Amino acid sequence: MGVEGIGARVLRKEDKRFITGKGRYTDDIELKDTTYAAFVRSPHAHARIVSIDISEAKAAPGVVDVLTGADLAGDRIGGLICGWMIHSTDGSPMKAGAHPAIAHDIVRHVGDQVAVVIAETRAQARDAAELVAVDYEILPAVVDPAKAQDAGAPQIHPEAEGNLIYDWSIGDKAATDAAFAAAARVVAMDVVNNRLVANPMEPRVAIGSYDSAEEHYTLYNTSQNPHVARLVLSAFVGIAPEHKLRVVAPDVGGGFGSKIFIYPEETVCLWASKKIGGRPVKWTSDRAEAFLTDCHGRDHVTHAEMAFDADNRITGFRVHTIANLGAYMSTFSSSVPTYLYATLLSGQYAIPAIHAEVEAVYTNTVPVDAYRGAGRPEATYLVERMMETAARELGEDPAELRRKNFIRSFPHQTPVIMCYDAGDYDKTMATALAAADYAGFPARKAEARARGKLRGIGLSCYIEACGIAPSQAVGSLGCGVGLWESAEVRVNPVGTIEVLTGSHSHGQGHETTFAQLVSERLGVGVDTVQIVHGDTDKVQFGMGTYGSRSGAVACRRLPRRSTRSRSRSARSRPT
Repeated sequence: MGVEGIGARVLRKEDKRFITGKGRYTDDIELKDTTYAAFVRSPHAHARIVSIDISEAKAAPGVVDVLTGADLAGDRIGGLICGWMIHSTDGSPMKAGAHPAIAHDIVRHVGDQVAVVIAETRAQARDAAELVAVDYEILPAVVDPAKAQDAGAPQIHPEAEGNLIYDWSIGDKAATDAAFAAAARVVAMDVVNNRLVANPMEPRVAIGSYDSAEEHYTLYNTSQNPHVARLVLSAFVGIAPEHKLRVVAPDVGGGFGSKIFIYPEETVCLWASKKIGGRPVKWTSDRAEAFLTDCHGRDHVTHAEMAFDADNRITGFRVHTIANLGAYMSTFSSSVPTYLYATLLSGQYAIPAIHAEVEAVYTNTVPVDAYRGAGRPEATYLVERMMETAARELGEDPAELRRKNFIRSFPHQTPVIMCYDAGDYDKTMATALAAADYAGFPARKAEARARGKLRGIGLSCYIEACGIAPSQAVGSLGCGVGLWESAEVRVNPVGTIEVLTGSHSHGQGHETTFAQLVSERLGVGVDTVQIVHGDTDKVQFGMGTYGSRSGAVACRRLPRRSTRSRSRSARSRPT
């Protein structure tokens, strides 16, 4: 078969197993002597655990063991961490509260786990979980981020006074204040970007297995980045050294960001497997449980102001956002309302002065982390709501106000870190307006009104930042791990090729895309290429897939274009 590179029409390599029901997801894995876990979860948003009676549950049919936060703490298993350090404007580090895998003294959101029942079957585990008696002292709760810092609001973590995690800012405050002082018009509005649940097709699953002979753990899970899971579980949670811990993420049925993070259930299944004598422990979430335990997205409350001159050109943009991070900090949560959000507040507009302040707060809600764009949609929503509101208040056509303020010369340095290399936003807008017959909309609107119908039209411009890297850049912004990527290309004796990549796939078609790239560069058919990912024992290391990074970062590690046309002397020259 000839070259079938990028753009060639080929059958997707992964589709046959998916459409014939032969995919291998984590819940499809059945290990010998597997036990099943069911978690006892708090029905209260905030409460003190007075006592837990597990006696009736332990005596229930099929129950292997019932474990609590006291057992976890007794074995000195660490809590979950946030891997991106953010400093407040005064230079102080963010206030990260403890996040135990099983709550020991305080529960901080509905769904917080207080015990785990392990039984011979999933049904037996669930039945026994209902027999665990927990005595709670209900505490005041706060769920509204705008009220988290109010006087008298309940204190969620002792480390974060007033529930403030950090007070972070970006931009030039003095220049922005001067722009507003000289403005001909100021447009202001309050915007709520609501909380949401990711809800991928495949719920989360974790299988922990301990091999006493090798003193080795294996975790099978639904992960977008198994190497990061291994790193956190070994270096911070303390389950085992990295060389004694294998993480395998087989086929993953959708992620949307929610499977980037390390969750309590993964810690518990690994720890519990050793605790019960080495039998595998499997937990499978259902949809209702996922709503209470999977990281949520967004949840911003923002006040924004935009300054204009007499010609309706933007001169300044001032933003104050309260970002709800929930009851605990998740793996990358701190970065989302800061460097992934505020750095995009210029949008596609030439705004000379911007200042944004972000206050991240704890509330008695499910933790919040990255979801589908992670910060960029929040920024776009805010900027474009402001532009629509400004157009109405200034009496300008929404399209013309945007075109008047588009960036027109490149490279363009924004006031919020980002430098744009190139773009033609005016041409893009003109193309979209022509395709939608924007000029003919008033006539269509009038005709619809005559028939008793209402017709509307909306505009939105979107700037995206994908594939965050390199490590030096993100490291300087507080990321605790390098966001580099690795790939290994193996040419077997019979001519077939294996590509081992630290990226992963949760439905994007990476196996086909990567194979086409190798086909194009090495001159082989895609059928001769196999993509290997999702196993820390097979792939040397990698940072997984999220933020549209696989094509931009992972593919750059694949082989360069074929050099078969070089002379023999050129090929043998040392480099």
